[in-house]
Amino acid sequence: MITLNKELSYPISETLFVFALDSEAGKVFDHTRKSITGIGKVNAAIALTKAIHEKKPKLIVNLGSAGGYGFKKGDVICCTKFIQRDMDAQGLGFKKFETPLSGIPIILENGLKMDNLKEGICGSGDSFEMNHINTEYNVIDMEAYPLALIAMQENIPFLCLKYISDDAGSDAADDWSVQVHLASEAFKQILFTEV
Repeated sequence: MITLNKELSYPISETLFVFALDSEAGKVFDHTRKSITGIGKVNAAIALTKAIHEKKPKLIVNLGSAGGYGFKKGDVICCTKFIQRDMDAQGLGFKKFETPLSGIPIILENGLKMDNLKEGICGSGDSFEMNHINTEYNVIDMEAYPLALIAMQENIPFLCLKYISDDAGSDAADDWSVQVHLASEAFKQILFTEV
């Protein structure tokens, strides 16, 4: 079972674990139903849509590495809100990060909370951010936003945990390449307490 709090838990057998990269899953998740999407929002959306159709999960858990602002390397953050950080239609009169004519709020709120974890707002975009200047989000990744949106539209509970691999600063690429391999063990300690 995956236990989020005293009232809410889900069987591992009915959970879909979604990663961008196999290196983020390691061997820890070999016994689970997992989906490796590839990097980027489009790849993530395609892979999750296919996996939902094939596996019909009762819970979607997005796990992966991310940059973090105001967190330490190695922290696991529970993301409950999401921003599409590379959406920019301000030239057409729309607000920063607003998806034009979609009816979707700028900050998408669709994430389960997990006891004893810090919460974050995840900004997803198709770029590896190395000069974090936006204050609207404090976790930076490349896939979570479309996963959260699809889970919401499909009415499937969504949990998003991000392992902070770097600070989205000038050393982010070097930090990420070292830290990404530590993510799966951190997730194991949180999700599989009985293992």
